[in-house]
Amino acid sequence: MNGTPTVVNDVMAHRVVALRTGAVFKDIVQAMHEWRVSALPVLDDSGVVVGVVSEADLLPKEEYSDDVVGRHGRPGQPPGAYKADAVTAGELMTAPAVTVRADAPLAHAARLMARTGVKRLPVVGLDGALKGVVSRSDLLKVFLREDADIAEEVRRDVVVRLFGPRADMVRVEVRDGVVALSGRVRETVLIPLVARLARTVPGVVDVRCALTGPPRHADPGPGLPGTGRARTA
Repeated sequence: MNGTPTVVNDVMAHRVVALRTGAVFKDIVQAMHEWRVSALPVLDDSGVVVGVVSEADLLPKEEYSDDVVGRHGRPGQPPGAYKADAVTAGELMTAPAVTVRADAPLAHAARLMARTGVKRLPVVGLDGALKGVVSRSDLLKVFLREDADIAEEVRRDVVVRLFGPRADMVRVEVRDGVVALSGRVRETVLIPLVARLARTVPGVVDVRCALTGPPRHADPGPGLPGTGRARTA
């Protein structure tokens, strides 16, 4: 689609920092500070993502600093409190990691973030090796597209494909990412489909569909000219 961001690989950060399972607590905090991130992927010796260390995994160290929790916690301790004694990425990380493929649609990554409540996802290849990281802000880049670009893609990839030579009957306007479709079409069964497909175009915020079918010719009724019926005296 002419370079339009459509999959995770198009918007993700390709240059990222990651941790080995043996990385120690202070080095983890330092890496987060330097890279200005709130979470880091953790890799095994083969480069496969095995977990993620986030700020939430580090906070028990401070939260329970005045309490001897023990490696496995004590009865009644909140889940995760045992991490107050953890010192390496392998002990601190949340596993298994929630990851996404580089070729996954942006919508899939967005749903995955919403469902799991994470702000960043490690991006992996078929072998599970780290390829990059995608964040919520990365997914929102698609909404920076110019209205003219969106309109062109809606017309080319949706309207023309559905209506072919009669595509000129459909008017496409885009303002602030909102697509407005208007005009009359013969194939009224396609109206819900054109609206649904337009919504999938990257950068579209909403779709306002005012497409209608061809005008109906009124029945002149019995006894009026053009009906082909004989008039009675």
